Amino acid sequence: MDMAIETFNLTKKYGAKVGCAEICLRVPRGQIFGFLGPNGAGKSTLVKMLVGLLFPTSGKAILLNRALGDTEVRKKIGFLPENFRYHDWLAGQQLLEFHASLYGLSGTAKKRRVSEVLDLVGLAGKEKQKVQTYSKGMRQRAGLACALLPDPDLLFLDEPTSALDPIGRKDVREILVTLKDLGKTIFLNSHLLSEVEMICDAVAFIRQGKIIRQGLLEDLRTSNIEVEMKVGGLTPALTAALSTLASSIEMEDDLVRIRVKQEADIPRLAALVVTGGGYLFEMHRKKSTLEEMFISTTGGGEEIC
Repeated sequence: MDMAIETFNLTKKYGAKVGCAEICLRVPRGQIFGFLGPNGAGKSTLVKMLVGLLFPTSGKAILLNRALGDTEVRKKIGFLPENFRYHDWLAGQQLLEFHASLYGLSGTAKKRRVSEVLDLVGLAGKEKQKVQTYSKGMRQRAGLACALLPDPDLLFLDEPTSALDPIGRKDVREILVTLKDLGKTIFLNSHLLSEVEMICDAVAFIRQGKIIRQGLLEDLRTSNIEVEMKVGGLTPALTAALSTLASSIEMEDDLVRIRVKQEADIPRLAALVVTGGGYLFEMHRKKSTLEEMFISTTGGGEEIC
């Protein structure tokens, strides 16, 4: 599988302080990849290394089949930082034309690309307004437009929907899915876990500078499934039989909550109840939400590395 990002023990230290430690990631091309962790966990440090704003202390990375720092690969990367500031005195179109020039675009190609990204992010018709008159949501769209100017193959986005209302977040989700359909790879930092859950193919969790869990989102969600059953005729023998399939089991009167490790165990639970002489009145399965995974994996709080 062709990888957009590969890192090998990528590490950044600030003296005795560790920003990231031995980061190993593989992000296939064409994925939307969510990078998740508490504040201070090392997310921004990793992104800054990957886009060339920080030099790693050790380790290496390959982006789009080229070594980290390769000047050619930077032409194929777009980046929207979380706390960006643009020139307030410029009109939206002037801002984009300036950034297009920084990317090396000129003439007809620059004019065409500026028009395309204005339309893509929903700022067409507002490009003559000065940036200082833009709302937070419009500024966020302008930032995304700047990141998209080089038509990047790899796009790094840090909290791209944090300033948007629900309609704006929906618009951005649709833009990102469209970019994915075009074969682009998107590396997404976000605290809006519901947004990540809707569009990401895979995620990684970082805590105290280290990756502690990663994988395809659907695999992670189904790797620890909770089943709730209403069972009559429970006996110690039946409970013991159910426990053989459970990673954990909780009981409250006739209500049984069981966590299983694979979907194939769900019908086996039902069979055990019936063959064990019990009565199965109700059965529900529940996949772990991304928020539940985040809290259980990272502890959910802010940390200082």
